[in-house]
Amino acid sequence: MELSPFELKDQLIQLARGRDRKSVKAMLDAGRGNPNWVAAAPREAFFALGRFALAECRRTWDDGDLAGKPRMDGIARRFAAFQAEAAADPGVSVLADIVRYGVERLDFDEEAWLYELVDGAVGDNYPEPDRMLRHVEKVVHAYLIQTLCRGDDRLGPFDLFATEGATAGICYLFESLQANRLLSQGDRVAIGVPIFSPYLEIPRLDRYGFDVVEIRAAERDSEGRHTWQYPAEEVQKLADPSVKAFFLVNPSNPPSVAMRPETISQIADIVRTANPNLLIISDDVYATFANGFESLMARLPRHTIGVYSLSKYFGVTGWRLGVIAIHRQHICDRLLAAHPPDVQEALVARYSTITRDVRRLPFMERLVADSRQVAMRHTAGLSTPQQVLMALCAGFALLGGRGQRYREQTGEICRRRMKLLYQGLGLPEPRLPLDANYYTEFDLEAWAIRHYGADFAADLTSRHSPLDVLFRLAKESGIVLLPGGGFHGPRWSVRVSLANLDDDAYVRIGQALHGVMEAYVAEWQRAVPVSSRRE
Repeated sequence: MELSPFELKDQLIQLARGRDRKSVKAMLDAGRGNPNWVAAAPREAFFALGRFALAECRRTWDDGDLAGKPRMDGIARRFAAFQAEAAADPGVSVLADIVRYGVERLDFDEEAWLYELVDGAVGDNYPEPDRMLRHVEKVVHAYLIQTLCRGDDRLGPFDLFATEGATAGICYLFESLQANRLLSQGDRVAIGVPIFSPYLEIPRLDRYGFDVVEIRAAERDSEGRHTWQYPAEEVQKLADPSVKAFFLVNPSNPPSVAMRPETISQIADIVRTANPNLLIISDDVYATFANGFESLMARLPRHTIGVYSLSKYFGVTGWRLGVIAIHRQHICDRLLAAHPPDVQEALVARYSTITRDVRRLPFMERLVADSRQVAMRHTAGLSTPQQVLMALCAGFALLGGRGQRYREQTGEICRRRMKLLYQGLGLPEPRLPLDANYYTEFDLEAWAIRHYGADFAADLTSRHSPLDVLFRLAKESGIVLLPGGGFHGPRWSVRVSLANLDDDAYVRIGQALHGVMEAYVAEWQRAVPVSSRRE
């Protein structure tokens, strides 16, 4: 297996930094997807909540640097007084609106809701329930229905498990699916590519050793340009009943394009007619950046496990806020019940320390237990301050008004940077209807053929590797991009993150990439007589 693009990135950064020391221009790392914005409003609400929460602690016991645990009785009345006194302080109005949303729209008891927020922000208790705090789960559930499922409340309910980002969620899923014999070593699984490289690397580890079938987003339009959609014949591979699971990122990473509705319908038909036991794991982290997005959770809720991270949209990568969503009537539970007696007995032995009726233990609860090696299930769960911030982010997005404006702002940032990148490249901007614009995957070979001719493209690809371009770019311009081939995209493609640098950087990246290609063209022209070239 080739070196992971994220490990290669470190080598490119060293080259770029070496160049940076000799230049007035700073290194530009467009290799990672960490956004350079943060959602200010939910953070302000969190810090305002923190002030109120500590006042609640000191109200019960105040001895200098020592305070007591908050109490519920009368907390709504005291919060109303706090809100009136601190109405002009940052975050107070948003916090109050989120509290009110829970009471009026989700039918929360105000005292219980406020106490969960206060106690969770203080972090003085273990998470209870360990899977997810009760009110937090309902707020995040409403956000996922709005964001991933077009607001269709009829689809649920989904049970949620708060995790340390989507990456932890994926690791937990691989572990638990195998532990529960829903996937076994050597099983055939499908992966939609290009895709975030760990999804390619984990299934091939010795402990899993899955037989991987790639579903390639290889479609091109009439002019030969990538659409990053899955051709029908690729999707049809899922009709093979030996394919037990399908892993995908939607919108994709790195192309950052959402799956079109026709493909979702084709997958739904395959599940209905040809592969009724197909398990789908869909990572939908970029959903908010694609207009009209619909997750496979919305069309196949009982077959899809949803994985979502708040990191990109809200700029909370350092907080590690992720969630797994599983429908309460999910196929995993039906498959568990269908296990033969010997497998059932093995699973009874695995989980017998946490319940006397293992056969009725849903897959979601097994997942929570497996996240702590079963024996430490009582300590499972994301920290309560993390969960509270998750609820405040989700609640802010549900408010409309400022929440909707924030969504428009973040989408516009990415669209503007895409336009600037292509201005620098001197090329027309791609306008794909389901493009999230969070990344772009740019095919250097296709560009070479279209703009410099087949002979130059053949010379470039025969005498050089795609990494030559990336290392040259880093060394000469201090710019770090990632190889698209490392994500199982076109071998000569590169991934550019449109989220993590200032706007003017993208013009510079486009110009520098264009300049590197022009340098290769010039070298080729000096070496090859004009009379022997083909257009």
